[in-house]
Amino acid sequence: MSLALFDLDKTLINGDSDFLWGEFLVEVGAVDKTDYQSKNQDFFDDYAKGKLDIKKYLEFCLQPLSKYNIKQLHTWRDEFIIRKIKPIITKKALSVVKKHQDRGDTIVVITATNQFVVENIVKLFDIPNLIATNAEFKDGKYTGKSNGVPCFREGKITNLNLWLENNSYNLKDSYFYSDSFNDLSLLKLVDNPIVINADNKLLEFAKENNWKIDNWIV
Repeated sequence: MSLALFDLDKTLINGDSDFLWGEFLVEVGAVDKTDYQSKNQDFFDDYAKGKLDIKKYLEFCLQPLSKYNIKQLHTWRDEFIIRKIKPIITKKALSVVKKHQDRGDTIVVITATNQFVVENIVKLFDIPNLIATNAEFKDGKYTGKSNGVPCFREGKITNLNLWLENNSYNLKDSYFYSDSFNDLSLLKLVDNPIVINADNKLLEFAKENNWKIDNWIV
């Protein structure tokens, strides 16, 4: 049995859940449309360019969680998954996850997006393990801050190593599926790096290093 790691955004789903959650909050009137939508787009563009300031982004995207009670947040999240996420799950992603499940592999989603947004998304794939950025939760509500090392770039490796230690796993014969050059450091660590729906920088690197390349959007 092997460890199969999956990025979430633009890998398992054909879109970015963090960005879409921001758009959804605008649509339901939970945040100011003009200010929030513009900043959400700017951060999304920075991520695509490999220039995202993760601390500033987390201050921005986690702040709305602190404004509402948990019941309201869960209601919105359920609607968000139905409207925004289910339509962008690809058949190819489901089939590859199932292939690893049938082999008895241990499957983990590892994502920079905070766990509040993604914890119910991974359940759609019947994946029991999630490593994500931790949104701080105290006294029955979200504080608007992150807790621990953000699960972004080298932070993914930090969080993965902690998970490996706590669960007695290693990276022997491991897989990692990702679309983003931001995940290059982790892709280099696994025995089987697989590039999915890749951005241009990652696609170029993958070709130069004879990594497996696939497209799950078709």
